[in-house]
Parts: sequence; structure tokens; C-alpha cells
Amino acid sequence: MTMNLAVALGAIVSLLVLIGLRVPIGLALGVVSLIGLMIVRSTESALGIFADLPFEFGANWSLSAVPMFLLMGSIAFHTGMTGSLFHAARLWLSGLPGGLAVATNFASAGFAAASGSSLATAAAMGRLAIPEMLRMRYDPALATGVVAASGTLGSLIPPSILFVLYGWFTETSIGALLIAGLLPGLLTAFVYAAMIIGRCIANPQLAPRGDDHITWGQRWAVLLEIWPIPLLVLSVIGGIYSGIATATEAAALGALMALLISLARGKLTWLAFRTSVTEALESTASIFFVAIGALLLTRLLALAGLPTIMAASISDFALDPLYLIIGVSIVYLILGCFLDPLGLMLLTLPVFQPMFQAVHLDLIWVGVIVVKYIEIGLLTPPVGLNAYVVKGVVGNAVPLTTIFRGLAWFIGAEAIIMVLLIAFPEISTYLPSKMMP
Repeated sequence: MTMNLAVALGAIVSLLVLIGLRVPIGLALGVVSLIGLMIVRSTESALGIFADLPFEFGANWSLSAVPMFLLMGSIAFHTGMTGSLFHAARLWLSGLPGGLAVATNFASAGFAAASGSSLATAAAMGRLAIPEMLRMRYDPALATGVVAASGTLGSLIPPSILFVLYGWFTETSIGALLIAGLLPGLLTAFVYAAMIIGRCIANPQLAPRGDDHITWGQRWAVLLEIWPIPLLVLSVIGGIYSGIATATEAAALGALMALLISLARGKLTWLAFRTSVTEALESTASIFFVAIGALLLTRLLALAGLPTIMAASISDFALDPLYLIIGVSIVYLILGCFLDPLGLMLLTLPVFQPMFQAVHLDLIWVGVIVVKYIEIGLLTPPVGLNAYVVKGVVGNAVPLTTIFRGLAWFIGAEAIIMVLLIAFPEISTYLPSKMMP
């Protein structure tokens, strides 16, 4: 047992070293796990596991939600369904202090509900909103920071690819997880908005008021342009919440609805359809490659006995659940500075899940906490991926240091949000508890 434990711990250390050397995380997971399995078992056994696990994973019916959600988001983006969101939010919210930044924040929440991707949300809203805010002489740190931060809502507001994978990995209801992310996602958007408005009241120079005179007629008229997004969201969330459809069926329904809506609007060209399908396939392959590597690591750790030892240790010391959440929080905050979201989640869950189960934590609540910390990792230097996405959009117009300076305020807001989510688990668990069976 001591030998196997040393192999398991050595595998984890080797993984961190390889990731630090910029080896692709899927490749690092696969290679280290395969070598570890050869040592713990035998070459023949390791190759047998390596041959069977990818098929077992890929044939899992619940994971077909991943390409369907990705396809839905790609069709919505490439057929222009999301383009009017910022325009509508700007007309309705421009009268507030920092109105364009607040509009960007809520438009990103709407985009996230169609795409399920934080990086896609940040990239799309960056192209739409940042030039407009800079034209209105907004502080560059605020203009870029709000786009990078609100882009993370794509990881939380359903549909969320991370929730699908977390649910599969922990054998938790994917539908319940998707619904659980709704209130925390809205809470995040409103806390961001309150912070922006408060800052702009205290320092009006951050966001000068525009001279545009917007009529109520314009405000009501623009709502006619954004009907596809609410329809998409309601078809997915409503199907899951009412019990009419499973998460997988709702994902397929969302992709079908996106296709039918784009056809009805006359926006579905052959190029848009081909690009959407190609993007969904490429993203699915990338996600599955990392997930298969994580599955191999999980098998290695199980055969080495690490989860059993960790669970026994927790039972022996009667660890308080709050202490465990605080410890996990510290780990995610540190690793989130260096790892990509998918890799971070799939690398840590094999280690942490036995701990969560040993102290009887609600895995739906824990899932929201984990995804929130992954969101924060998208904002923290040196590898805050959303900051680099925004930097790619603005080019040399705004330095990377300015973007991270703007994000510091949003990370402060995230600290408040995390305290609320940990102190009041009902924020995450209330809606799933009311779902139809």
C-alpha cells in the first residue's frame, strides 16, 4: 500500500510539473496515468484500461449534452441571435451611473445563457462593448475589466459545460446542477452591477454620461430584436425544471430550437451552419480528450488506494465541513492562477470528491462552489484566461496590466459572493429542491 501511495502522490506531482512546463493537460494526464497504472498493476493491465476507458466514457449518454449545448451556442452566435443583446441592454440601462458597463454585464449574462462558454462570452462582448465604452471615454480598466469578469457567467448560468462534466464525474443530477447555477449566476451579475454603480457614483470620471436622448419607444422596440435568446433559455431551463426533459434532452431541444429560430429569421446560411458544427465538434473533441485523461488519473488513484486513505483520514480526524470548504477554496484559488478551467476541475475532483462524500456535503452545493472558484481562476493573474481573451480583442489599445487592474474590483466582489454562497447554501439548492421529479 505504501508503494502504491507513493506512486499516486508522485503522479500528482509529475502532473503539476508537466503542466508548469506547458505540456497540454490532456496529454499530461494520459501519459502520467498510463505510466502509473503500469507500475501499480502491470503493462498488460494498464493497456487494457487504456483501451476500454475512452469507449466507456464516450458512450455515456448523458455526455451527449456537451456537443448539443456547444452547437446551440455556436448557431446562436454565428446567426446573429446574440448581437442585439448589448444594444437592448444599452438602451434600457444607459441612464444608470456606468450605464454602458452595467449593460455589458447583463448582456453578458444573456449571452452566457445561450453559449455556455466563458471565453466565447468574453470574446463576443469584448468586440461589441469595449469600443463603445472607450468611445464614450470610459476608464479603460473598467471597460475591459467588466467584459472579462462578466464573461465568467458563461460557466455558471445554464447551460454550463462545466456543470455537465461535474455531474457526470460525481454522479450528480446534471439537470439539478444546471438549475442550481441560475440564482448564483444572477447573484453574481447583480453584485457586479452594484459595484459598478457604486464606483461610478463615487467617481463619475470613470464613466462619463452620454448625451444620447433615448425614448421609451426605442426601448420597447428593441425588445422585439432579442426574442430568440429568451425563447432558447426558456426551452432549455423550462424543460429541465418542469421535468419534461432530462438535461440531455433539453440540450438537444436547445440545439434544435436554435436551428429552427435561425431558419425562421432567414439567418442560417450554409457557411454559418458549417462553421457552427465544426466549432462544436472541435470543442467537444478537446473537452473529451482532457476528460479521458482525468478518468485515467481517477482509475490510477483508486487502484493506488488514495481516495480510501484520504476518506479514512477525514473520518479519523472528524474534519468539520466548513474547514474542508475553506481548504478546498485555498487550493482552487492557487491552482486557478495557473490552470485552465476544465483541467483544473478534472484534475482536482478525483482527489476532493472522496473528501466531500466523507463529510456528507451536498454535491450540488459543492458543484456551484467549485464552478465559482473556476470562474475566479479565469480572472486571476498570471494565467487569467478571460483577461487574455479581452487583450486579444483590444490589441495594443489597452495594456494587459490595465485589464488586470480593472479585474481587481471584480475579484473583490467575488469574495463577497463566495461568502454568501458558502454561508447560505440555499441560494444554490433552493431551485433544485423545487424541481418536478
